[in-house]
Amino acid sequence: MQLSIQGLKDRKAWENAGIKIPSYDVEKIVENTKKAPTWVHFGAGNIFRIFIGGIANKLIEEGKMDTGIVCVESFDFDVVDKIYKPYDNLVLAVTLKSDGKTEKEVYGSLAEALKTSSDFERLKEIFENETLQMVSFTITEKGYALSGANGDFFPFIQADIDNGPEKATSAMAVVCALLNARFLKNKAPIAVVSMDNCSHNGEKLKASVVTMAKKWAEKGFVSEDFVSYLEDESKVSFPWSMIDKITPRPAEIVKEDLAKCGVEKMDIVVTSKNTYIAPFVNAEGPQYLVIEDKFPNGRVKLEVGGVYMTDRDTVNNVERMKVTTCLNPLHTALAVYGCVLGYDLISAEMKDKALRALVEKIGLVEGMPVVVDPKILSPKDFVDEVLNERMTNPFMPDAPQRIATDTSQKVGIRYGETIKSYIKEYGDAKKLVCIPLAIAGWCRYLLGVDDEGNKFELSSDPMLEELTSKLEGIKVGDESSYKGQLKSILANKNIFGVDLYEAGIGEKIEEMFVELISGKGAVRKTLEKYVF
Repeated sequence: MQLSIQGLKDRKAWENAGIKIPSYDVEKIVENTKKAPTWVHFGAGNIFRIFIGGIANKLIEEGKMDTGIVCVESFDFDVVDKIYKPYDNLVLAVTLKSDGKTEKEVYGSLAEALKTSSDFERLKEIFENETLQMVSFTITEKGYALSGANGDFFPFIQADIDNGPEKATSAMAVVCALLNARFLKNKAPIAVVSMDNCSHNGEKLKASVVTMAKKWAEKGFVSEDFVSYLEDESKVSFPWSMIDKITPRPAEIVKEDLAKCGVEKMDIVVTSKNTYIAPFVNAEGPQYLVIEDKFPNGRVKLEVGGVYMTDRDTVNNVERMKVTTCLNPLHTALAVYGCVLGYDLISAEMKDKALRALVEKIGLVEGMPVVVDPKILSPKDFVDEVLNERMTNPFMPDAPQRIATDTSQKVGIRYGETIKSYIKEYGDAKKLVCIPLAIAGWCRYLLGVDDEGNKFELSSDPMLEELTSKLEGIKVGDESSYKGQLKSILANKNIFGVDLYEAGIGEKIEEMFVELISGKGAVRKTLEKYVF
């Protein structure tokens, strides 16, 4: 069996292989999309193909949509050439269940695949069409960045500013140029929707697009009226959203399984930009997409595809629930302790009774009393799913070493917000035990020595050099080598958003840390002491 429009015509073969295929006419959907596009998406990678593509596929199957998505790649053009075009833009979606089973389905909802490098004129035609309702994005938070830490524009952004809309190359410049084409043609309304996993994503996207437009206006490339059009939310909206779904790289075991089913040419490709991609996409089952319902040119019934449509405050509250209580704090605790205890898989850590007890108490015992309840999702149900289905899934090759990356940039949100909530509710955070234990574990991790006394490589972090220098002189196995070195870290409001001594837990974290460095096996012993 081949993944192509022609190959799908042998319906019986696909059914016998246990693979669901579209019940609709894929060629008709492609034809409709080219005539009257409604949805364009930038960032044609794995999470888009299985999650957003899956939403559109369901809407088409349910008769709620008769067009597909126009897929645009602005970074890694090999994705279009090697994964979209050879397979008629079809996707073989493989859902990895926590019980070891898989579900397989072919999506025909990705109607057209374009590259910003060579298809700009076609994109202009699409953006000038009044039928277009939404432009969405999964280009990662870096895709919206125009400048570095010093405030200077990146050289490629400065080049786009200097060269103007007709020679745009970066994602934000291309989008701004295309919106300008729409403005010049008909001033039709449109929703510009970030679906990237970053806080206040709509705000970030709008700031980047408007900044580009203002710079072009200063140089006379676009009009001030165009800038006003972008800033008028009745014309161009930038809804906020929250997305959550783990989509790892394509797995060899899935490729082999598909070959056994009789599906040909399922090779995994590593592109010149180091993207790991294949004709199939494998991902976990649980998924959440919450979007602010602000679509000035109308929209398809996204809720039929499982999207939560709501207001901006609720989007923000769902994100806070996930990031400060129900998922991210648990991941960070597992990351730092997993590295020190020699684990390389989160799912393996969840079989460790002490580590499981640690994250259960962080989420269910310490987080729940002050969790932000978004109402549309139950925090308790969400964290139960995280603990019992998502983190335990053996198919999810999520490594603690990856999650430990940039921890200094994360602890302020993942732990600091709960600590601040305790201060507000109880006057201090002295009731907390496992969150301080997680922070002490992070400090112990920064020594780069595991529980057996062996050195290991620390994950990248912009503060790594500064943090490790503060811990200089501390030796595992020598409690007397600790001479208060943690104080400047724990009191740093820029890291935690609060002085942990003022919160009443700084001394507690120091005591735990001294126990964690007392010798070989001390991490395991200390962990068990506090969680059982």
